Amino acid sequence: MSIDYVFAGLVVSSRDQAADWYARLLGRPADMLPNDAEAAWQLSSSASLYLLADQSRAGRGVITLVVDDLDTERARIAALGILVGPVEQVGGAGRKCVITDPDGNSVSMVQLRLDAD
Repeated sequence: MSIDYVFAGLVVSSRDQAADWYARLLGRPADMLPNDAEAAWQLSSSASLYLLADQSRAGRGVITLVVDDLDTERARIAALGILVGPVEQVGGAGRKCVITDPDGNSVSMVQLRLDAD
């Protein structure tokens, strides 16, 4: 299998409320609002984050965002009033923290060690 692009999704209860929260987290509004139930951000040349409003399934998702500087991102996000979890070591791979969105989806931010094998 050859993967060229990842379009990862999270289910939320309200597109507008979640889009506002993720706009703060990601530092910019959604790139696409195709309809009343969906929002999407292109995060890199090969990855997008997609929100889908479906109240009956909301809050059970998990996503991990790899960042260059975990401490800087934690400080920026905390300054916005978003509760950021403590930093944890991830074996020898790096460090992470977990943020929970208003619906209960888990958003991990990870800074990888450059010398990790």
